[in-house]
Amino acid sequence: MSIHFLDVGMKVIYGLGNPGPRYRMTRHNIGFLVVDSISRKWSIPLKDMEQDVVIGKGEIEKIAIMLTKPYTYMNLCGYPLSTLGVSNKDLIVVHDDMDIDFGTIRVKTSGGTGGHKGLDSIIDAIQSDHFIRIRCGIGRPPKGCDPSNYVLGQFSNQDIEVVGKEIEEAASATRMCLLEGASKAMNAFNRRSRDNLST
Repeated sequence: MSIHFLDVGMKVIYGLGNPGPRYRMTRHNIGFLVVDSISRKWSIPLKDMEQDVVIGKGEIEKIAIMLTKPYTYMNLCGYPLSTLGVSNKDLIVVHDDMDIDFGTIRVKTSGGTGGHKGLDSIIDAIQSDHFIRIRCGIGRPPKGCDPSNYVLGQFSNQDIEVVGKEIEEAASATRMCLLEGASKAMNAFNRRSRDNLST
């Protein structure tokens, strides 16, 4: 893989997950599901470039973007970023987050990873924790459930409607980050999260 896949000024939307049908509807794969949704919504087809990454180039309201799903598995998902030459300033990462209630979206621009192995790998690869994150809440595991098993668990049939709405919200938050900036997205979606919790 070489840097020519990334055009100058292109924003990269990087959804986290694990490849293969076994993992498709697991909690850890919500980043993949959001990228798939954006691909359909803005008609940006995704193509296998090499075994480590899936890429789609297009526009969201005249802003050049590259949709990306790393196929290195979660713990090594930073590797494709280092080969693509992505700047942290052009990066939006979409990922699951156990510290946020299921169905809730929050936006963040820097800071720690909360033990998320995918984020750890990205920070190690690009040597920066300053990048936009679309955090998709999956909630905490029930008592006695190992967190690793929880994130790799499938969404239940009862969860599907909430997952669908969460994916739409995450796509909207991504769009707002691109068009209006992360600060406005944080004000809109992080406040919306608090309002939902208070009702």
